[in-house]
Amino acid sequence: MRVLGVDPGLTRCGTAVVDGAPGRTLTAVHIGVIRTDPGEPIERRLASVEAGLLELVEEHSPDAIAIERVFSQHNVRTAMGTAQAAAMGLLIAGRLGIPVSLHTPTEVKAAVTGSGRADKAQVTSMVTRLLRLPAPPRPADAADAVAIAICQVWRGEAQRRLERAVAAAR
Repeated sequence: MRVLGVDPGLTRCGTAVVDGAPGRTLTAVHIGVIRTDPGEPIERRLASVEAGLLELVEEHSPDAIAIERVFSQHNVRTAMGTAQAAAMGLLIAGRLGIPVSLHTPTEVKAAVTGSGRADKAQVTSMVTRLLRLPAPPRPADAADAVAIAICQVWRGEAQRRLERAVAAAR
């Protein structure tokens, strides 16, 4: 299974493409960040995020897109930008018929580290270990995108197996 993980952000949108399956070795195909200029108008920034995500989809043909679910933040302006960046991934998935999943930060941390309360350093350390990377992904947005993709590889496949088993039992 190939998953495009997206850590949505308007200034830095983390991206990662990971190949893998539960119980098998994970492989990083792409790790990066889409950057936009805070001085640009919002519509241009969103267009840049969308173009960057679309380019990744066209280049890597993911089986699924996993996006971190936007959660309530104290800074409404930041939350809005994050939600708008997430919408670009949802739009692409909907337009191209790619399955999409939203994962909470706690769910991602639990999937990767075993604890939903893990800090960023622990998540980055586990991502580095799981993918056997020579160095931790930087910036943190890129590491978070890798964790989101890994969460989907592991949890998404388990969910599909469960759905198939339920359908077969009917």
